[in-house]
Amino acid sequence: MAEAFEAYLNSTSEFGTVTQVRYPMISVEGLPKAHPFETLVFEDGQIGQVFDMEYDLLHALVFSLDPILIGAKVTRTNQTLAIPVGETLKGTTVDALGRPTRLAKVFTTRKKQRQIFTESLGIDRRVSIKKPFLTGVTKVDLLIPLGKGQRQLILGDAKTGKTNFLLNALVNQVNSENTVGVYAAIGKKRSEVKYLEEFFQKQGIVDKVILIAATSSDPNSMIYIAPYTAMAIAEYFRDLGQDTVVIFDDLTTHAQRYREIALLSRRFPGRESYPGDIFYTHASLVERAGNYKHEKKGEVSITCLPVASTVEGDITGYISTNLISMTDGHIFFDTEIYNKGERPAINIPLSVTRVGRKTQSILVRRINREILSLLSQFRTLSQIAHLDSELSLESKEILHKGKSLMVMLDQSTGTIPYAIQIIIFGLIWLDAADLSKEKVYNGILNDLIGLNNNPAERKEIASIINSKTLDEFLLRLKQKQDIIDICNKNQIS
Repeated sequence: MAEAFEAYLNSTSEFGTVTQVRYPMISVEGLPKAHPFETLVFEDGQIGQVFDMEYDLLHALVFSLDPILIGAKVTRTNQTLAIPVGETLKGTTVDALGRPTRLAKVFTTRKKQRQIFTESLGIDRRVSIKKPFLTGVTKVDLLIPLGKGQRQLILGDAKTGKTNFLLNALVNQVNSENTVGVYAAIGKKRSEVKYLEEFFQKQGIVDKVILIAATSSDPNSMIYIAPYTAMAIAEYFRDLGQDTVVIFDDLTTHAQRYREIALLSRRFPGRESYPGDIFYTHASLVERAGNYKHEKKGEVSITCLPVASTVEGDITGYISTNLISMTDGHIFFDTEIYNKGERPAINIPLSVTRVGRKTQSILVRRINREILSLLSQFRTLSQIAHLDSELSLESKEILHKGKSLMVMLDQSTGTIPYAIQIIIFGLIWLDAADLSKEKVYNGILNDLIGLNNNPAERKEIASIINSKTLDEFLLRLKQKQDIIDICNKNQIS
């Protein structure tokens, strides 16, 4: 490793001296021609990065737990921080510098380098979001739809099901859409990283997912660059013409670690002691996602799902509001809803999608409005449901359909094909079976998924959900005898 120091020293003819260590931040005198984000090499072979610059002093990050001694020599490389990339990244767990955590031989097969700090592509390279990003979660796909290339914030208190939702969405995208998954575990415990690895293995998607692991025991510098590494990997596969979903779990931890680094570099603190550029730090990251033009494929997307943690359901926190303002919407996981037993615990009125509805068909947009309207009436009537004898027939019908919709939207585990979500809504609207009973609903759901696995039936179901109006859709569904037979078979008198 010392050879690298000598090689760069001969190339640049500059060296500096470490004058102060505030791990992982160091101060260096010398290197007058160094530039922001430039990679540095120490005489013992360790690498660092210019973080801040004063008149006659550099503040740099180091990326190793090994100590840096005062007086150590350091030279510049005239390069910015880059990671090795390649197709062999798929199926690996790497650290924030792109180094595999176990299989070292994979590292040697990746010859290309990609900078992790780059500017987002301009508006001339972007196209409108038109394709749906399907998560397999009914409450999201029908009520808070997402589009490929959208930046959607996932926020809520700890232990409210955010990670479970993200993993289900990732599985659905990788299996049904052939999307490449990039998951950045930012400041997580090693046990949580191990759980993610085992989950990907169990679901059979490990060969299409890259896990960037910056654990809580890693230096703050590694945690800081982890989401940038994840985005650089996503951009690599974007340039190859592959749709990508990148998950930042989570940016609240990232902001806290960045605050520590900024304070160590003596930057002036602002609100809640965060540095003044905290908004730019995250905005420049998520802005790199989007739907882009591609020479061969036509268009290719990077869908970004950053995560933010709240405290006691307060979405007005500094980092949360920053992220809300720079994304295309947010999904809020509510502790009260979670405690009631609803899964996923998404607060629909407080969740927003700004571009996702453009990806829905005319029929599904109508279904969206019908569900939201009925749920609103259902919640109101539920408060007076104990006065059953005084309710009108119309109110009783709303309560019955509302209970069926709540069963449909309660999805504890797994994913449901988009077509089946729409078909089940139609069955509720037709009152084809008592789907308010979970046993009936589960039986019909499993049979419908089995029916949809038949290519001929899948084509016919796709034709039904392509109806232009709700009335046409319900009529055609009522005439589909196979589906009606499934309802009759599972109906409990």
